[in-house]
Amino acid sequence: MRGHLPRLVALAGPVYGELLSGVVATILGTFWVAGLGGPAVAAVTLAGTVENLLLGLVLVVASGTTVRLARAHGAGDLDAAGRVARAAWRLCAVGSLLLALPGFLLRERLAAVFLDGEAAALAADWFTVAFPAFALFFGQRVADELFKGVGDTRTPMRAALLSNALLLALDPLLILGPGPFPALGVTGAALALAASRTVALAVTLLLRRRHRLPAPAGGLRSEARAIAAAGAPFGLDFTARMGVGAAQLVLVSSFGVPAVAGYGVGYRVLLIVTMAFYAVRQAAAIEAARLVGAGSAGAVRSLGRDTAKLAAALGAGAAVLCAAAAVPVAALFTDDPAVAGQAVGFLRMAGLHLLPYALVVALGGVHQGAGAGRPLVLAVLLGLTVQLASGAALSAPLGVDGLWVGMVIGAVAQLVLLRLLLPRPRPAAREFGPAAGGTDGASEIRLIEREAPACAAHDRPKAKAEPWS
Repeated sequence: MRGHLPRLVALAGPVYGELLSGVVATILGTFWVAGLGGPAVAAVTLAGTVENLLLGLVLVVASGTTVRLARAHGAGDLDAAGRVARAAWRLCAVGSLLLALPGFLLRERLAAVFLDGEAAALAADWFTVAFPAFALFFGQRVADELFKGVGDTRTPMRAALLSNALLLALDPLLILGPGPFPALGVTGAALALAASRTVALAVTLLLRRRHRLPAPAGGLRSEARAIAAAGAPFGLDFTARMGVGAAQLVLVSSFGVPAVAGYGVGYRVLLIVTMAFYAVRQAAAIEAARLVGAGSAGAVRSLGRDTAKLAAALGAGAAVLCAAAAVPVAALFTDDPAVAGQAVGFLRMAGLHLLPYALVVALGGVHQGAGAGRPLVLAVLLGLTVQLASGAALSAPLGVDGLWVGMVIGAVAQLVLLRLLLPRPRPAAREFGPAAGGTDGASEIRLIEREAPACAAHDRPKAKAEPWS
């Protein structure tokens, strides 16, 4: 591998491990709750949906922190990096309070909007634990991004593995209550999640204390606004895709229960492979922002080319894998011929959208890290609109397969619009460092050696790596 590819793979690998561990823990957690009956599953499903909606807002702060910190890192500006960290924690505190307090006070009404009877009561029980513990979720995301912003994606992966390992151990104990443990059901699942996040965040913060940044007092408001501006495209992109996913499910439901079940099986399989695309996206965003901070416009353009090569290889490989393994994979999840048939059809047809989808997702990281997020979000929104419209139109003559063809058309439309609106990454003017009245070259070396041992190993082979990296 040449160019930026080794760096992208080194950053993306741990991110994929982090994302995949969360998917596995969620699936196994649902397995334990499933034994409690339909109302419990419905309650946990609603809880997951609400957290995903809140995640869109959390991503604004978390992703913006990554981009801003990576730019300061690229410029070698320790003071700017310190301002980013302080502003991020302030946004985390304010955001946690503004989201968790109303959610807790309105938890029963929120549950009643979507569910009724026992399911609504169980969902309210979950929210009783989850909303007060929301700061743990928000804080972990911010802490992770403070590591990622300086090129360390391995520490967040380790924190995720620790959290999810604890969750896997606590779920059966607190949900089912074997031996001396009380059977707490859905409430136990929420407590297990909160406990696992508490331990992971405590460990992450202890590691972070070893790598403190300066704490400049001024400029925190303007930095908070800059973090929100840099992270808004990430949050809007995620929220838009979640909304289209919900609309897609509504369209699929019109073709009956087997179609919905088959879609659910296929979607979980695609989730495992598409996490690789999002890992590359995060890696590309980190590296693009770092290069922007260093004022390397040409390097950002070459990063875009290398990101496209890696994404194309992953997307093509995933499409071939889904087509070849559709039948045996479907058999792992169900023995119902109708459901298996729908799952196989989905994996083979919808799998064709993986190549353009991988390119859109991964290249989005380059553009967002380089400060061109708004046109990217416009391309995604228009492409998703094309997906829903074409899927609805084609489902009349083609049945449920028309929805899968619509996914392919939508992904291609996003890629074409991305090319039209953003022909090449164009980084913004340098904000930090000597060219902007920032620090000198010695500060850059101090920042790299102190905060980003992984980057130092790449850019300065003689730099000494920290033990935890």
